[in-house]
Amino acid sequence: MAKRDYYEILGVTRACDEKELKASFRKLAMQFHPDRNGGDPQAEVKFKEVNEAYEALKDPHKRAAYDRYGHAAFEHGGGPGPGPGFSADFAASMSSIFDDIFGDFMGGGNQRRGAAGGGRQGGRERGADLRYNMEITLEEAFSGKNAEIEVPTKITCKTCAGSGARRGSSPKTCATCDGSGRIRAAQGFFSIERTCPACHGRGETISDPCPDCQGAGRVTEERKLSVNIPAGIEDGTRIRLAGEGEAGLRGGPAGDLYIFLSLKPHEFFQRDGADIFCRVPISFSTAALGGEFQVPTIDGGKTRVRVPDGSQTGKQFRLKGRGMPVLRTARLGDMYIQIQVETPQNLTRRQRELLEEFEKVSSAENHPESTGFFARVRDFFGG
Repeated sequence: MAKRDYYEILGVTRACDEKELKASFRKLAMQFHPDRNGGDPQAEVKFKEVNEAYEALKDPHKRAAYDRYGHAAFEHGGGPGPGPGFSADFAASMSSIFDDIFGDFMGGGNQRRGAAGGGRQGGRERGADLRYNMEITLEEAFSGKNAEIEVPTKITCKTCAGSGARRGSSPKTCATCDGSGRIRAAQGFFSIERTCPACHGRGETISDPCPDCQGAGRVTEERKLSVNIPAGIEDGTRIRLAGEGEAGLRGGPAGDLYIFLSLKPHEFFQRDGADIFCRVPISFSTAALGGEFQVPTIDGGKTRVRVPDGSQTGKQFRLKGRGMPVLRTARLGDMYIQIQVETPQNLTRRQRELLEEFEKVSSAENHPESTGFFARVRDFFGG
């Protein structure tokens, strides 16, 4: 099967410059990256195809050979794979791509990487982000609250001030990688870069670790935090507390804490945005004769609702301004009362006699909807 043209794979013309070529590569690499496609084998194939095309065209000499001879330029061992400058250039471009894909996830980004060879500057790593699930009542969402929570997390070790080294000593620059956190192995045409096994990519080693944190620069502790929940908060809202996540390794910046809010189901009310709905069952006689009933409101009060005679199931009554606050505004939603007419059950003999008597004396005017419906049914079947 003939190989596709590299320019076609990257979606660029043969006249494109280096900047356009790199931009197209980054876009496609992010699009087809396996981690973004749930392990889809087709995406993985396209990802490898894009990498191969870019490796061939990013190098001016390889590109010139490809423009002249096509794929034949890379036959017999002269493939577009890694060349002498592969490890640094390709690792840098892929690192940038990974930042684009994962950088903004849960507060990450370039701050995770140091300046030395794409590793961790000074052995410091950003702490992990934490998630805390909190359930509140609808009344608490209505009024807002200041909640106290306890979060088990890792904090900076006070003994070594986060350095990981015993007091009076300090981390040393890794002799294996010279502080870069990466080592390069060359064999013939290929050059491969990998994480330094001596310092695990930190660029530093600790010969005398802190006894309290065993060289990590942080210890586990349960922290008490205050969380302000504003009035009108909605189900599923995420609150971010910057810097309240895990402390970074060896004095690195702390991660963030994300609080995910959920609302407990309410006994009477259902919420839709800023509006509150309440379904109220009423008796057959109240719906027919009219009457009134009392219902609670979300602010802790109560209100009286008057039902006109002849009311049907589904009829709604709107109480303006008795709903939920609109977040960070002074406006309130509305409350809607929906009635449901309850059909009598467990009738006594006398009750049944009265209903049968009512049925005998009732007319089409008493039941306009059912009378009209069955009249249309008769017409549908030709009378």
